[in-house]
Amino acid sequence: PSGSAKHIAAPGAPADAGALARATDSGLVDVETTLSYLGEQGAGTGIVAASGGEVWTNNHVIEGATTIRVRDVGTGATYAAHVVGYDRSKDVAVLRLAGVSNLHTARIARSAALHVGEGVVAVGNAEGRGGTPSDAPGSVTATNQSIAAFDAANGGTEQLSGLIEINARVQPGDSGGALVATNRTVVGMVTAASGSFRFPSASSRGFAIPITTVARIARSIVRGRAAPGIHLGRTAFLGVVVHAPASGRGASILEAVSGGPAAHAGLRAGDTITAVAGHAVASP
Repeated sequence: PSGSAKHIAAPGAPADAGALARATDSGLVDVETTLSYLGEQGAGTGIVAASGGEVWTNNHVIEGATTIRVRDVGTGATYAAHVVGYDRSKDVAVLRLAGVSNLHTARIARSAALHVGEGVVAVGNAEGRGGTPSDAPGSVTATNQSIAAFDAANGGTEQLSGLIEINARVQPGDSGGALVATNRTVVGMVTAASGSFRFPSASSRGFAIPITTVARIARSIVRGRAAPGIHLGRTAFLGVVVHAPASGRGASILEAVSGGPAAHAGLRAGDTITAVAGHAVASP
């Protein structure tokens, strides 16, 4: 089903949360991904940073995707997208849409200075419904927070830091969406738990990356500047499902994707990868 979903306001939420969300809608996009080797699909949200097709989203929204399509919330038009680059440790990715030049951009705040108790609203593609974005009203409960998230895509745990904590009830699909302040500017990028990107326990808390952090990473990616943690271009694809071996070193193969590069190279279930191109592999 499509269409917006209005959440119950959490304590401290702005009275005009719906108006704040509607003022932001046209600067957002729905991000739809396909992971063809797993037969899975995913959905998230993106923030339009430039009218020529630059979109910011969470890395975990697009990680492992074999195809990405983006739907402009304002016009309903759909575009193919490719990954310009990402920073996995900060959970930020930049997409570029093909064949677009006039997207409506989000109003990005120049500062993400927020105080505890300040009213905000999280806006995104909750549960992947599509259509008019949902709004989750609430308030800032803490800043500069750290949280560990289990990432099923790589079998590891990602430690995210410097986050804005909110009491708004964000949902899967809101990932990559906008955290909007009462002055109608985007002050953060919502990071929500999902099926493959899970926080340690169920919680009514939500988290957002300060938009100044997102903008700094995105600028480095777009300008092609190498920096610690930043990967430029698409992710390399081996085509293996791995886990930790009994020995504790390397990565044991549970499955080699049929037709994938690893399978073509002769790797199969039960093998353990201990090095790649001479570089030791310590863990999955």
